[in-house]
Amino acid sequence: MSTPATVKEAVKESLFGTDEPTNLSASHRATFTSNAKEDEETGELSMGPDEFINAIAPADEDYSKIDRNQYGILFHVADRTKTGKVTFGDWAAFMNLLVKSDAEYEIAFRLFDVDRTGSVKYEDFRGLYEQNKGEGTIPFNWDCDWAKLYIGDKSRRHTLTYPEFSQMLRGLQGERIRQAFQYLDKDKDGYIEPDEFARIIEETAKHKLSDHLLENLTTLCNISTGSKISYANVRAFQNMIKEMDLVELIIRKAISKSSDGKITRNEFLNEAAKITRFSLFTPMEADILFHFASLDEPSGRLGLTDFSKVLNPLWTNRGVAAEDSQSHHALDVTKTATQKGLLKVAESAYGFMLGSMAGAFGAFMVYPIDLVKTRLQNQRGADPGQRLYKNSIDCFRKVIQNEGFRGLYSGVLPQLVGVAPEKAIKLTVNDLVRGTFTDKETGHIQTRYEILAGGTAGMCQVVFTNPLEIVKIRLQVQGEVAKSAEGAKKRSAMWIVKNLGLAGLYKGASACLLRDVPFSMIYFPTYSHLKKDMFGESPTKKLGVLQLLTAGAIAGMPAAYLTTPCDVIKTRLQVEARKGESSYTGVRHAATTIMKEEGFKAFFKGGPARIMRSSPQFGFTLAAYEVLQSVLPFPGKQKSEQVHTGVADVVDTIKEKDVASPHARSRNALKIILDIDENFGRIKVPDQKSWNALPKLLVGSKP
Repeated sequence: MSTPATVKEAVKESLFGTDEPTNLSASHRATFTSNAKEDEETGELSMGPDEFINAIAPADEDYSKIDRNQYGILFHVADRTKTGKVTFGDWAAFMNLLVKSDAEYEIAFRLFDVDRTGSVKYEDFRGLYEQNKGEGTIPFNWDCDWAKLYIGDKSRRHTLTYPEFSQMLRGLQGERIRQAFQYLDKDKDGYIEPDEFARIIEETAKHKLSDHLLENLTTLCNISTGSKISYANVRAFQNMIKEMDLVELIIRKAISKSSDGKITRNEFLNEAAKITRFSLFTPMEADILFHFASLDEPSGRLGLTDFSKVLNPLWTNRGVAAEDSQSHHALDVTKTATQKGLLKVAESAYGFMLGSMAGAFGAFMVYPIDLVKTRLQNQRGADPGQRLYKNSIDCFRKVIQNEGFRGLYSGVLPQLVGVAPEKAIKLTVNDLVRGTFTDKETGHIQTRYEILAGGTAGMCQVVFTNPLEIVKIRLQVQGEVAKSAEGAKKRSAMWIVKNLGLAGLYKGASACLLRDVPFSMIYFPTYSHLKKDMFGESPTKKLGVLQLLTAGAIAGMPAAYLTTPCDVIKTRLQVEARKGESSYTGVRHAATTIMKEEGFKAFFKGGPARIMRSSPQFGFTLAAYEVLQSVLPFPGKQKSEQVHTGVADVVDTIKEKDVASPHARSRNALKIILDIDENFGRIKVPDQKSWNALPKLLVGSKP
């Protein structure tokens, strides 16, 4: 059974840590060493307030509404022995404190536990508040009914334990706002002026709000018919900013279901009702959210960029953005038309080069499957005994047995050379036509235009595809010719090109059109809808490589299989018929002859192999393209702007960025402390003793 002393010691260690610097990472050790100074007498390393701020608040961080000097507040938490310096043991204990699940509240508790007794006295709490509040701050009545419920009345004050203190802090901001409203409501009619509302919010929540909100606080009166702001408006505003993380998750969920990446007020409320069970948002709270988000976009249909001005406390003011825009515009004006044209050509050439490399990679990865497909499709005759290959696996095995592993890559070189312009034309034309018929405001395109774009892309690619295909196919089948006819010479790609001539290179072009146009008509719309409907791609959500690869592979399955009959006809027309085999004069003749001699099943020869080839090929191409773009970005090209908000950055990317870093946790702890007063810690205290010396008027006197 535990003794009272053991329990007391456990509580003390839980609250104040231990002197043993356990589990301190190398980076935290290095931070302390690089910032600490050596004591001239003892030689011990330690940090004063300035060194501590440098360690916990790096100069390159964005502090937004928080003054960097305010991080000095935390020095008084880290300095456990109140000697005015933080030793390595103190630093280790503070770092271990920051990784605790409730670090933010415990830091605030330790700050006000002046005597390190494990509880907070009313006198200490109020004393530090009075010492740190800003000049002209709206007064707070510590003898109100709300305060009495937590600390008792003036005749029976009691100390606060850690859980009690944390719960009191949770509701303190709301009580400050209520008292401030009463203080400014001189007429006692339940209304205050817009500038008075702005003053309340700036004194109680400035550190949590964006410039956009702070600049437009007075416009809150516009959501009602009058020119003043009611207490209901104030409470609704506070509820919205208090639930910012939940608001953002609801917005992102609703936007992910939207076809144009935008939502209305009703869509927000409907999604909120689906996601939440008890934290339902009122109509006024939704009105306030959409009011501030729509100040620059009064259409009522808003996207994440509009909401980020409300949700993101780091959102910079419009003046700075305008200046930046003007400076960029000035730089653009200095460029001549020739320079701009050359830059555009260079970017296009660079993109073409990356697309070529990615297309070649995709083609190379699936080329053996393509060779097997071609040889199966070229087998003629209804009698199985006349056929060299039984199925895809048998074909694959016999190619390696008769021609070696290199036989699987017969004709790969012209395929790699020709795939670059083919993919470039296909993707460029599809994007061009889609862009022409896409609604510029909503980003929506009708299905019939998606099909038209794909079909046009497939039609244009035949210019490059047909010569490539006929050379590739003849190279792929000559291995089996050499095996069946002794003394037959293997021909090079150049020999085949010269032998065919320009007209011969486009033999079977009509069949190629019959294959590529339907393929693209099926593939591109399917691929687009898979990305949007299955994986949730939107203007605010960019898909990862694995998602793109999967969407490309799935879209290729129906497109590849349903166009196999056209591919079979094309292959038969382009392969040079051997002695005793049927020869064809055109698409119609080939189709009727195949049907008559081999039956309907012959039109789907090599169908599975074609699926296995076409499905992953585009996936491999996209994956390679994404990697190349990240590894080899165009020199000088700026990264696309991303909308950063808050909690969803963690949820969406899985990678928790700097959320667990010492600076991030310290920043969150400061936000809780600043709920008490915006100016807390702004006035730099010269030494440790003066911080702990409470105002004399409070010590030993009645509140």
